[in-house]
Amino acid sequence: MPEPTGVIHDIGYQRYTGPRLGRRAVFGALYLHGLRTAFGLGRSPKAKIFPWLVVAIVTVVAAGLAAVRSQVGEVVLTYAQFADNMSWLVIFFVAVVAPELVSRDLRSGVLPLYFSRPLPRSDYPLAKLLALATALWLLLGGPQLVMFLGAAFTTGEGMRGVWNELLDLLPGLLYAGLWAVVFASVGLLVASLTGKRAFAAGGIVAVFLMTTPIVGTLSIMPSQTVNELAFLASPSTLVGGVGAWALGDLLVPEGQGGVPIGDFGPVYAVAAVLLVTGCVALLMLRYRKVAAR
Repeated sequence: MPEPTGVIHDIGYQRYTGPRLGRRAVFGALYLHGLRTAFGLGRSPKAKIFPWLVVAIVTVVAAGLAAVRSQVGEVVLTYAQFADNMSWLVIFFVAVVAPELVSRDLRSGVLPLYFSRPLPRSDYPLAKLLALATALWLLLGGPQLVMFLGAAFTTGEGMRGVWNELLDLLPGLLYAGLWAVVFASVGLLVASLTGKRAFAAGGIVAVFLMTTPIVGTLSIMPSQTVNELAFLASPSTLVGGVGAWALGDLLVPEGQGGVPIGDFGPVYAVAAVLLVTGCVALLMLRYRKVAAR
């Protein structure tokens, strides 16, 4: 009988005896990593340029609005109007960040490693979606806080002025949350369809910008009903329609016009819910297919 030639070397591997944190910890780690990725934290200096440039732009605009208000004593933009006016920056922020969150993992083929942990297939896209929505809410809500701090203590009405300003701020933060949820849902779904970040970014911009001409076409049709429902055709104007219905004068002060949705406000609200629900459902289905490969 030949002598064995194999040798087992002890290179120091030990059995893990620490706590096994489970699903909640994995979800939290994915969420935190996604949020850091959105702002380029923990990544190369090049990855930080665009997100922090956008943060700087919206913060400078908010500080400028607060300074003007303190000088002239009049509101230039309400908190909700600020979110509306910054939406074009949000589109490009989503187009850059969403592919970083999901397309890179698709292209590198690391999803099986994620799913080898105690992580249900639905938790991965939900953590990424929550991270992107949080980043967008911070992007719009942070500058609103700057506007609040600049306005609350220059009203000359003491704590009553601070309280009234806070009551104006809260609907603005909720409206920023609506922008964040809708844009994150649509953007992440589009980005999840391809592992190529350039294609994903182009697809996101196309979805948001190329639907705008449809709104313009429908809004000049001879039917008033079609005109008032035209804003359903684009995610951006859909959010504006919900805001016009839910916030009223807080979004557009009386006499300044606004999104002409007539009495279809509830329709816009239902459409927004269905859009987000549909995008999330398709996102779950997409990752169920990816995991099955």
